[in-house]
Amino acid sequence: MAAPAGPGPWQSATIVATRSETPRARTFRLELGQPSPHRAGQHYLVRLTAPDGYTATRSYSVASPPDGSAEFELTVERLEDGEVSTFLHDVAEVGDELEVRGPIGGWFVWTGDTPAVLVGGGSGLVPLMAMLRLARTTHRSDLVRLVASARTPDDLYYADELPGPETTVVYSRETPPSWPRPAGRLTGPDLAPALLPGTTGYVCGSPGFADSSGS
Repeated sequence: MAAPAGPGPWQSATIVATRSETPRARTFRLELGQPSPHRAGQHYLVRLTAPDGYTATRSYSVASPPDGSAEFELTVERLEDGEVSTFLHDVAEVGDELEVRGPIGGWFVWTGDTPAVLVGGGSGLVPLMAMLRLARTTHRSDLVRLVASARTPDDLYYADELPGPETTVVYSRETPPSWPRPAGRLTGPDLAPALLPGTTGYVCGSPGFADSSGS
């Protein structure tokens, strides 16, 4: 696998569209001045600068698949004490410009040509969704299996797009009516059907989630 890519210079990106994913998560579609190809699994830094010069920078994974265009999508969870996420959710509008740097990352990337099992919880689904979308757009869904964990149906990212033959959804606290699996934490039997021969695993979520899912 290639070494991590350098972050490149800071540049301006315009918000061209937004949409809600959950009550606390929103996707922002950004457009750069020129194409900046990314790989599925990479991320961008977003920097805000106050009038007094104070800056706050946060890293957000790219949710959109690689397409070679100047546009990409970041899905951002609103954190009550998050300086950048609260601004994006409460203040930023279509037409606003943001300072961004990227794409960044070379270890946690999927190139779309090898078997992969994707395991994500909560906002950890964002980079995995870029991988799933890449598989679907290149007609290589046979290579990926995605297991998504959410607390409740309202907490599931990309709920309208995620379902498909490549995906399994597990709810840890509350399920939809008549859901075949009772609520509970992700277990080994949930992952077993997704383990394709020669698979590379990608696990993304909170530290506790990643530790328990990878064990």
